Amino acid sequence: MAKRAGVRRRSSRPKRASVDRDGTKQASANRRGRPKLEDSPVTIEEILEAALQAFARYGYDGASVRLLNRELGVSHNLINQRFGSKEELWYAAIDRAFGRLVTQVGTSFDPTLTDPLDQLETAISRFLEYSADHPELLALMNIEAGLETPRLDYIYDNYLKPALEPLGRLIEYLAAEGRIRPVGLRTLHFLVAHGAAAPFSLVPLARRFDGIDPLDPAEVEAHAKLAAKVITAGLRLESNRSGQKGAVRRPAT
Repeated sequence: MAKRAGVRRRSSRPKRASVDRDGTKQASANRRGRPKLEDSPVTIEEILEAALQAFARYGYDGASVRLLNRELGVSHNLINQRFGSKEELWYAAIDRAFGRLVTQVGTSFDPTLTDPLDQLETAISRFLEYSADHPELLALMNIEAGLETPRLDYIYDNYLKPALEPLGRLIEYLAAEGRIRPVGLRTLHFLVAHGAAAPFSLVPLARRFDGIDPLDPAEVEAHAKLAAKVITAGLRLESNRSGQKGAVRRPAT
């Protein structure tokens, strides 16, 4: 992704106090009077999950660490003691959530399928089902993706870009073989992540169409399969009568 003038790119966290693998501060962790991690009334997982929900609902600027402490039923400074700052809490929550997303996307391809076009349809369907299970990721991206910030750089460079690379190679291969219309990765990403997956993060609006809960498991499965099939069918190029590959056009971006 090209650098924009006046915008500082950052692909990694700023160097601050030493942070443990679970996202908590190591520096002065044993300071007199500070409660030990194992004595905390909530786990690190619970803190990071609550933080992710807060950032997805209110955005980074709107999320309040003090309110988060209150909702968790802990002392007003526990999160700062564990993470050092709201910024470090954000990075820890992102690493946990998007790290899991990258793992999921990487295992979305079905090794039992031999047709790459079927692989594409399966990958889209599984991504949509995962998005329904984690609508907070979509909600958070709806906020962060509209802002030019180092936070967006961090998510894109460390998680979205690596996660989408296999999909990019797959659609390039299918286009080169004349199986699908050439399509840019950006176009496909927005069709799926911010199009087909939208009902899962916009539940009140989705319900107004037919009164059905878009997060109902049966509805999620039906929607994911249908959306994946519609997107794949729209990209598919049928061979002409002479058996030649479909015409190749310039990919949309």
